[in-house]
Amino acid sequence: MPPNLTGYYRFVSQENMDNYLRALDINVVLRKLVCLLKPDKEIIHTGDHMVIRTITSLRNYVMDFDLGVQFEEDLGPVDGRKCQTTVSWEGDQLVCEQLGEKRNRGWRHWLEGDQLHLRMTAEDEVCVQVFQKVK
Repeated sequence: MPPNLTGYYRFVSQENMDNYLRALDINVVLRKLVCLLKPDKEIIHTGDHMVIRTITSLRNYVMDFDLGVQFEEDLGPVDGRKCQTTVSWEGDQLVCEQLGEKRNRGWRHWLEGDQLHLRMTAEDEVCVQVFQKVK
């Protein structure tokens, strides 16, 4: 049975964010700004329904979805694109596939103890973020 990811998580660290954003064609000014942000994550996981909130001082982003059901995701706040998104479990990892203009776009979340890990991919770039559970 997959883990329940419900909780509030504070930013700890990230690696390779600038190159990941460059692969998404984000302009240099916005890339530099995003690299300075320290987002929090709030996850509400109820059965096959999830809400993932990414919370920053600049802008918040909310994903509200049912597991295993493809939906059109409006990534306008991120990079101005829309894609067909499906989120499902692969073992203990929550995996998101975002089909659209960018190859190999998606992410995966998993827990290691009380730390939430996020691995985001776009084209050939990989960004990893780590968050600490606080409640």
